[in-house]
Amino acid sequence: MRRGASPRWSRQDTRQPGACRTASCWHYTVIVAMDDIPLFPLNAVLFPGGQLSLRIFEPRYLDLVRECSRSGSGFGVCLILAGREAGDPATPAAVGTLAQIEDFYSLPDGLLGIRARGSRRFRATTTRVRDNGLVHGCVSWLEHEPSLELPPEYGLLAVILERLLEQVGGEHAKADRRCFDDASWVGFRLAELLPVEMAERQQWLQMTDSLQRLDGLMRCMPRFQAV
Repeated sequence: MRRGASPRWSRQDTRQPGACRTASCWHYTVIVAMDDIPLFPLNAVLFPGGQLSLRIFEPRYLDLVRECSRSGSGFGVCLILAGREAGDPATPAAVGTLAQIEDFYSLPDGLLGIRARGSRRFRATTTRVRDNGLVHGCVSWLEHEPSLELPPEYGLLAVILERLLEQVGGEHAKADRRCFDDASWVGFRLAELLPVEMAERQQWLQMTDSLQRLDGLMRCMPRFQAV
């Protein structure tokens, strides 16, 4: 396979006549090109378009930042399945998000701080640990979700998201109004803001159907009615 090439998806309707006709019933076949990227396992889930601030102090991650800065490349953020952020290499989830470094700054304690932005999602097929302790993954890229207007039945989610952003602030609180009409954007932003377990966030990250993600978010809303 050619390194660095974009993945291609083919969609096949494998349903029987008269079966469910929803988007989640489609069978997707992916044709991928593999890339090798450094991974940063964290107790966090990064979504496309999301922002991440990190405090860098371990030599292996200083090496990662230098490597990314020199090459202009990114690094993969994966949820930790076993282990810890510091110390011995942790076991990362297979699906993660590529983070692109946007800014560097010095923290009050003299350590390096970085701000990164989530871009493409990937699936790691294999991982290896380099001599410096940095985890690398051989990854295939998940396709960007197509732009889809938020269906009326999920309009409540956009309202809830807007209220949450008014409370927490941040850059997305100033987002263009058109963003709140985009199914993927609303789903990703709600998934990163709701107070849920990381395992549930990871499930939403792994979904490749924006409507399926919105449906999952809608079904969990009753949990927060009394909050």
